[in-house]
Amino acid sequence: MASDNQDVWIIMPVFDEEKVVAGVVEHVLATFTHVVCVDDGSTDASAQEILGTGAHLVRHPINMGQGAALQTGLRYALDRPGAQFFVTFDADGQHRVEDVAAMLEVVRAGAADVVLGSRFLGQRSETMPWLKRAVLRTVVALSPTARRLKLTDAHNGLRVFNRAAAGGLRITQNGMAHASEIAAVLARSPWRVTECPVTVLYTDYSRSKGQSLINGINILFEVSLARRGKR
Repeated sequence: MASDNQDVWIIMPVFDEEKVVAGVVEHVLATFTHVVCVDDGSTDASAQEILGTGAHLVRHPINMGQGAALQTGLRYALDRPGAQFFVTFDADGQHRVEDVAAMLEVVRAGAADVVLGSRFLGQRSETMPWLKRAVLRTVVALSPTARRLKLTDAHNGLRVFNRAAAGGLRITQNGMAHASEIAAVLARSPWRVTECPVTVLYTDYSRSKGQSLINGINILFEVSLARRGKR
């Protein structure tokens, strides 16, 4: 029930998602009252679709990247009265509200400060495109911080933070490498981090948006650059 989650804020970065974003937001709002969408310089009618849902809307005048959109959304949500828990959630319909609820239970119980969704726990990755699976496995293998945290999935956009952890995040990687940056911050922090199994819904739409060879290469390239910059 939405009334039970008044202390939860859903942060949703949006870029050119006019076909699905309203449906995704409305589905989330049925359980979580507070949703902030960060329109990251969309060139389509995404902002207009969001305005019709009742979600909060913050707009970047130009496309700055998913990392920047998440940072903007977190800062906005942290300033809202009563906000205690913060969830990053994709706008393309891949994530499930029931997974968010399960992850929130772990944080609310005090068992962790941060819960990261994993597609590789609980045998839930069967529908993942082979290219995506290969890229994600490679990213984990290349990331010392992912190994330090014993992560199985370093690039899942579904995450839950308590207020202390959310307030301590400073995302500076604007592109896809922000996920590796978040893992690095968590590895250096005193926060307790765990993973929970989640199911990602790979629809024809989401595949067309984010499962291409170029996207996979970009993730690996940005992670490689970030690693070199720390040597």
